[in-house]
Amino acid sequence: MYVDYIDFKEGTIMKVTFAGNEVNLVGTEIHVGDTIVDFTAVNNDLSQFKLSDIKGKKLIVAVPSIDTSVCDAEVRRFNEEAVKFPKVTVITVSMDLPFAQKRWCGAHGIENVITVSDFKDRSFAHTFGAYLPNVGLIARSIFILDEHNKVQYVEYVKEVTDHPDYTAALKALQV
Repeated sequence: MYVDYIDFKEGTIMKVTFAGNEVNLVGTEIHVGDTIVDFTAVNNDLSQFKLSDIKGKKLIVAVPSIDTSVCDAEVRRFNEEAVKFPKVTVITVSMDLPFAQKRWCGAHGIENVITVSDFKDRSFAHTFGAYLPNVGLIARSIFILDEHNKVQYVEYVKEVTDHPDYTAALKALQV
């Protein structure tokens, strides 16, 4: 099992920066070895998404908004890489409205990634400890879950406007 966990905690509050400003993350911090019970979100067709409905290994890519340059590049990269991992479901979660996600995916030919919106209940953001309360967005983060939803890899990106460590995440998928 490959592990790359960046620890930004001070006490029990994990902190990241957003555009250089320190922000406390809200929710349950996830660690390698934890098991995720479930979370819900909204599919692009407005139906309910449940993690428990997805079988097999999962790569969860959390981004603040797919309409920003870093998020755009990140989702495109994982969309391209997904074809190399046919037994892995790649799920991108953001606070973008489902309509915006659907439009963006269609405009950019995104076919290998499921995009879901956490705008309604913030279930993902709180379950994964990735909620940025001051801005109402999700912190950039990567999670790899095995077929039993046991966490195999975690990266909370220290500066939310930076790219994740693509090499480490893709290497962790190979294990």
